[in-house]
Amino acid sequence: METEADMAVKDRDRFSTATRIRLLGEQTAARVYRSQTKRQARRSRLTGRAALLALVVCSLVVAMAYPIRQYVSQRAEIADLRRQKQEAAQRVEELRDLKARWQDDAYAQQQIRQRLHYVLPGETGYVVIDPDAAKQSRTDRGAAARPWYANLWDGVDKADAADR
Repeated sequence: METEADMAVKDRDRFSTATRIRLLGEQTAARVYRSQTKRQARRSRLTGRAALLALVVCSLVVAMAYPIRQYVSQRAEIADLRRQKQEAAQRVEELRDLKARWQDDAYAQQQIRQRLHYVLPGETGYVVIDPDAAKQSRTDRGAAARPWYANLWDGVDKADAADR
């Protein structure tokens, strides 16, 4: 056991400036050493294996970029073709309905009378013309606003006038 005198000497040494500076230096050196070993430990974890892993991951990303882009574009194209197929099937169904309607004689006769302005024997045909439409057809000479036979007759008149 230490005596009181030895303890007094130690207390005196403990509070001396040189002792305090020496202790402070040792503590600082220990901290620096600990931080260097931590940095070295961190560096050692991020060296060879991590670099190789990063290289492999980057290579895979570069190698897979083009096939993935192709896959996405092909999926979009497939979706577009399916949509077109559905629209075509709908159009075919509409045309089948129209064909079935034209098979009916009453529908065909109605369309012929309406579109070609045909009349049955004994009937009198009338074409009601909107005055505004007549003015417009005279100025535009629009063939769509006139019946087909008027356009036909104008063509005959023009052909006859060209020969003169």
